[in-house]
Amino acid sequence: MAVERKFIDWEATGYKLFRLRSDNARLRKFVCSAIKKNAGKCNNPSENCDACEDRFVDKSISRPELAAVFGVSESVINNWESGRTEVGIEDLLFYCQIAEVNLEDILVFYP
Repeated sequence: MAVERKFIDWEATGYKLFRLRSDNARLRKFVCSAIKKNAGKCNNPSENCDACEDRFVDKSISRPELAAVFGVSESVINNWESGRTEVGIEDLLFYCQIAEVNLEDILVFYP
């Protein structure tokens, strides 16, 4: 049986991570809950995060905010999104969990 070994295209995968940071409602709500609500900076503190409507959630997640959630520096997030460094499997799985996407939806393999 022939098995083809696959290699991850980290630049393309990083671009998908960047797109998730800019356009994933679940990720926005998670970051909002983890960073803003706990710091008392929530735009709608009377609601729980799952009930919060998108109009109350800041539409952008900054690299520093995402870095705080992952416990890494802003430059690490930048390096992941640019494909300069590989993302560890634990961080990829955490990213998938909080963004509610499958690992297969993030990883891009070389043709």
